[in-house]
Amino acid sequence: MELQQQFESAVARSKELTRRPTNEELLLLYALFKQATEGDVSGERPGGFDFKAIAKYDAWEELKGKSKELAMQDYIQLVEKLHQQYA
Repeated sequence: MELQQQFESAVARSKELTRRPTNEELLLLYALFKQATEGDVSGERPGGFDFKAIAKYDAWEELKGKSKELAMQDYIQLVEKLHQQYA
């Protein structure tokens, strides 16, 4: 199966977990998804007291420079691991 198809399948599977992953795992899922679909983070870092938005931005920023293909592969592997833990 082609990488893009595997990635899309993993995105669908990520919504089928029966238990909620940890906040760290959810942030990593988010960051890998954004890196795979949009590339490096852009725009200003959120300010104020929107801690969720700040955490998401920071998690995505940590992946700066990672190729979209590698982010897709890492996302697929993470979803597989989460399914083993939480499904």
